[in-house]
Amino acid sequence: MSGDQVIDVSGVRLAYRVFGPPAARPVVLLHGGSADSSTWVDVAPALATDHRVYAVDLRGHGASERTDRYSFELLRDDVVGFLDALDLRDVTLIGHSMGGVAAYLTAYARPERVSGLVLEETPPPDPMGFTVPDHEIRRHIVSQLNAPDPAWWDAVDAVACPVLTMRGGPDSFLPQDRIAAMAVRFPHGRLVTIPVGHCVHRDAPDAFVDAVRAHLRHADRPTTSCP
Repeated sequence: MSGDQVIDVSGVRLAYRVFGPPAARPVVLLHGGSADSSTWVDVAPALATDHRVYAVDLRGHGASERTDRYSFELLRDDVVGFLDALDLRDVTLIGHSMGGVAAYLTAYARPERVSGLVLEETPPPDPMGFTVPDHEIRRHIVSQLNAPDPAWWDAVDAVACPVLTMRGGPDSFLPQDRIAAMAVRFPHGRLVTIPVGHCVHRDAPDAFVDAVRAHLRHADRPTTSCP
């Protein structure tokens, strides 16, 4: 791993960690709502044996800048800006929970840069009914999960690159049947269950890496980029 780095994306400072050889195909890791890029340190080195891995602190998390506005659309724009600023192409986005929503919205917005998705325990764009916390950042994000933009389903239906949807089984607090229903709507989607709960990459890192590596072998084929 190289040292933590910082980049300015449309006036917002985003911190990120980098693993792996510079010339390898890029993978971008997007953490969940109560985490930061450090959540990936146990799996990123394994993924970086043959990929250039970027683990981003999303706005308001980790070492990235706190702002006065938070939404999934802003997270999407930050990720798009990050890909543009580093000129990353043929990217596989791997998102956990909140980061998964940002990942598929990014793939919809910039299909020419994204060649694959891994969505780990990602809430589908159905009203979730979560209790809204007092935490400044989480309040905005959870409120959107409770009342998602119906247009997010358009993204699910239109993202044409290979998508691996990963769910954590009965120990997860997310509705597993609704995750499965989302998975089958991706034109080139596949569903895998690793029954360890909501944080698969933390609680079953070896199984997580094996599933992601198999998906990367498929997503890295030149003909599978999003149109």
